[in-house]
Amino acid sequence: MDKEFIQQMKEKLLVEKQEIIGSLSMNNNDSRKILEENSARDSVDEAADAIDLKMLQSIGEKDANRLNLINGALTRIEIGKYGLCMKCGKQIPEPRLECIPYAMLCIECKTQDERRNR
Repeated sequence: MDKEFIQQMKEKLLVEKQEIIGSLSMNNNDSRKILEENSARDSVDEAADAIDLKMLQSIGEKDANRLNLINGALTRIEIGKYGLCMKCGKQIPEPRLECIPYAMLCIECKTQDERRNR
């Protein structure tokens, strides 16, 4: 894998990382706002707020997980292991990395994992 491609992926990962951090920050502020509202509320308003909080938490968890994957990919770039399947050690195809720059497994190993988890 050439250095130019790896640099492009690193830049893409850093952009995604900043977007997630911004999103998590905004979700945290939205959650705080919902919790701090003290106006007279009926049960429908409370139920709607509970649903909104649950949705924000779910989005936050997914973003946090993706952030961990991105940080892992950035670490693999630094140690020279980026683009290698963490299971079999084979090269992960560039088109896969372009779509999922934080991919840890080649397509074959990922497919095997998904079949096993069904």
